[in-house]
Amino acid sequence: MSEESNAVSHPFLDLAPLSAARFAAIEDRVARLLSTEQDVVIMQGEALLPLEGAIRGAAGPGTTALNVITGPYGQTFGDWLRDCGARVYDLAVPFHTAVTAAQIRDALTEHPEIDFVSLVHAEAATGNTNPVAEIGEVVRAHGALFYLDAVASVGAEPVLPDAWGVDLCVIGAQKAMGGPAGVSAVSVSERAWARMAANPAAPRRSYLSLLDWKERWVDAGRKVLLHAPAQLEMLALEACVERIEAEGLDAVMGRHAAAAAAVRAGVVAWGGGLEPYVHAASDAAPVATTLRTPAGVDAAEVVAVALAADPSLPLAAGGGALASTMIRVNHYGSAASAATVEACLTALRAALPTA
Repeated sequence: MSEESNAVSHPFLDLAPLSAARFAAIEDRVARLLSTEQDVVIMQGEALLPLEGAIRGAAGPGTTALNVITGPYGQTFGDWLRDCGARVYDLAVPFHTAVTAAQIRDALTEHPEIDFVSLVHAEAATGNTNPVAEIGEVVRAHGALFYLDAVASVGAEPVLPDAWGVDLCVIGAQKAMGGPAGVSAVSVSERAWARMAANPAAPRRSYLSLLDWKERWVDAGRKVLLHAPAQLEMLALEACVERIEAEGLDAVMGRHAAAAAAVRAGVVAWGGGLEPYVHAASDAAPVATTLRTPAGVDAAEVVAVALAADPSLPLAAGGGALASTMIRVNHYGSAASAATVEACLTALRAALPTA
């Protein structure tokens, strides 16, 4: 005689298995979001998984890379490239600005052997964004493989791998898309697949391996998944894309642009000592706005006071050496709204010490 189960039902548990067909359909929706005909692979982990996997798949001892540094992620990519055995030329620009296509062209002219270019589209940590369309033209003319971190930019501004000549474009849903952090995606050009296939150091039979997904998933017709999918995160990603489709991608990007403009305009109009960290509005990322505190005012302390009054505000101090001088307003996803911007500015004004 069996006992009746006392298990409590829960919407996150006991779900029907996620089929390969549904997994593939979610990939197709992400591809449409990027307006790409390239293969799109959804990776079962936070965006660092495809970011590292794409570099380790495409770069090796024979690679000569131009690594653009406009924030902390650019520094990380250079470390990975060197760890792969690549020869790396770093192009670092001040974090309060953006790199230019002319700077990229000059670097490629000085080092014509460069065959790989790595770039972060928008650095949420420093608040800048780079002109990928113009840079893509330069990289394409040179013939190098173009790797782009669009994790922070997708949903906040256009991300167009095909139009821009991007060979490896990594996105995550946790910022402007307003979705989960536990899954991510990468679009891969035929050139990038060929580069990985020819790279003897590319990961195989590994969680980092894009080639495993290529051979066992893409080339096999997307019929059988490599392993059990992260079901809750996949369903959250599907819901996230549905919400963007319902609102309209242009409207979502418009909200982010309006929020960024409002933060910059608000601190300038107030004149209370905060300044936009990124000098030119054209170089500022719509996903998040960074602010410089007045001399002698500790940014981390200001943020702590503001969050003590309202812990829900999307405020953070800068990372590392920037913690004492930079405040970040993370107006992305649902926080890309006039009400959130006003609440953040009001809290920061109240938290700043008076003379």
